[in-house]
Amino acid sequence: MSGCEEKESITKNNIPICANEPADADSPTDFIREAIKKDLAEGRFNRVHTRFPPEPNAYLHIGHAKAIWIDYGIACEFGGLFNLRFDDTNPLKEEQEFVDAILEDVRWLGADWDDRLFFASDYFDQMYDWAVDLIKKGKAYVCDLSAEEVSKTRGTLTQPGIDSPYRNRNMEENLDLFHRMRAGEFPDGARTLRAKIDMASPNLNLRDPVMYRIRHAGHHRQGDKWCIYPAYDWAHGLEDSIEGITHSLCSLEYENHRPLYDWFLDELGIYHPRQIEFARLNLSYTVMSKRRFVELVNGSYVDGYEDPRLCTLAGLRRRGYTPQAIREFCRRIGVAKTDSVVDVAVLEDCVREDLNKRANRVMAVMDPLKVVLLNYPEDTVEELDLINNPEDPEAGTRKVPFARELFIEQDDFREVPPPKFFRLAPGREVRLRNAYFIKCVDVIKDENGKVVELHCTYDPATRGGDAPDGRKVKATLHWVSAKHAVAAEARLYNHLFTKPVPDDVEEGESYLSNLNPDSLIVSTCYVEPSVIGAKPGTRYQFERQGYFCVDRNSTEKKLCFNRTVTLRDSWSKIEKAMKKKA
Repeated sequence: MSGCEEKESITKNNIPICANEPADADSPTDFIREAIKKDLAEGRFNRVHTRFPPEPNAYLHIGHAKAIWIDYGIACEFGGLFNLRFDDTNPLKEEQEFVDAILEDVRWLGADWDDRLFFASDYFDQMYDWAVDLIKKGKAYVCDLSAEEVSKTRGTLTQPGIDSPYRNRNMEENLDLFHRMRAGEFPDGARTLRAKIDMASPNLNLRDPVMYRIRHAGHHRQGDKWCIYPAYDWAHGLEDSIEGITHSLCSLEYENHRPLYDWFLDELGIYHPRQIEFARLNLSYTVMSKRRFVELVNGSYVDGYEDPRLCTLAGLRRRGYTPQAIREFCRRIGVAKTDSVVDVAVLEDCVREDLNKRANRVMAVMDPLKVVLLNYPEDTVEELDLINNPEDPEAGTRKVPFARELFIEQDDFREVPPPKFFRLAPGREVRLRNAYFIKCVDVIKDENGKVVELHCTYDPATRGGDAPDGRKVKATLHWVSAKHAVAAEARLYNHLFTKPVPDDVEEGESYLSNLNPDSLIVSTCYVEPSVIGAKPGTRYQFERQGYFCVDRNSTEKKLCFNRTVTLRDSWSKIEKAMKKKA
């Protein structure tokens, strides 16, 4: 396999992944795709080759999913190649754990790098040789200033920088010092190699940026071979050049770095890719920062990087999101040049639409209220045939037991029903889903006046359909047989933050002040027995409740369900509106 596979015949995770024909006039377009079409038409490039270059210092999040589908999707559309490359240039923050997690995430999304898995660390020798070339050309020098001193002499947007006192060292001294840096003669921070560009440039990135730092630290792949490591800005463009990337697609924060990448490539006289920047993804009610992920995990505000409240891909996967839904989300939001915040509701809509097609239905009661059918035989258990998924004809049916004692939701009963409440109430008749009409004839309360049980009658003539006499009901309730229900743990995940923009805080506060104390509510639910034996990752629609996914730490003795996304509850909206008016 030399490139992207044929779209008609190859899928991954049921996602059509590639076409080996160039994009046609009817393909979706944006400013990046238009630029690529122009490059091909004008002969700047005769092919398309992209890459996704994660740093293995954290878990990927949904913003990376957008970048992956831009990089990989464009390679596919233009019949090109796609590389997965790790920018592993900082041994102090990078771990094999992150490499493994990133590989799993990219593979899960459906992107295929074929045999083109690369690591920046494999290019360290070549980068070193190119650094020597710049020293010999008088374009790089060894500087003895500390990191703090370099920062102080860099200048500001309105003030030029100050030349390092070591800027005019001769070439022989610079070569000797650089070789000795590599040999490990100097401690961390003692010296750096800097590019010799322009300390008065209006672009601060061109004010003699650092190319190499001394770090006596073992590398997760290179071991102790190196004690100097390339800065990201030095390495990034070189990696693209080495791999023959045609279009280096980056998020918008790298736009001001592009002149520096161009300078390095031009001074070395090596192959020059084209860099194009796009706006990164910002999502409401969450954070998209690796640093903040670390703070949330280390501060025990969340349960690790795979916590379903985080927007890491590992967390979303555990929560029950599908790669198909994430890809549709990326398609909907498109590619822009201006930063903006996308409402998380857009993502949730994509998840609902996708799971509606693929998730089997089951009935589950979250807050049970017991119902006793007085005229139903005590020792009788019926097996009702229920459709697994009305959106999927091939999903088949399942058997669900129906008996005299049932559970319904507490919220489905009101002793004194308010206006527009059509569910169960004294003297009122409703339908039990796929079963019978029932009518409430008595309400049982405890010593504190709390309703603990309903006595009802059922109409045996209404099994699975309407009443023969034509009477109608206005509500259908889900239920489970009390005797047969499976008690399971339900983890109800909500937004991690109470505000759409977590940084919207009062003076002296941090984004942590907006953490939602109800971002996770754990309770016991009662589910129909068809879920027994469900494997981790199995997704269901709990009817009238939402979509749920079996968690990875479920056992045969105890099922655990993560709520993936809620359903829209019309009565809930009515009730909230009434409370606001009151």
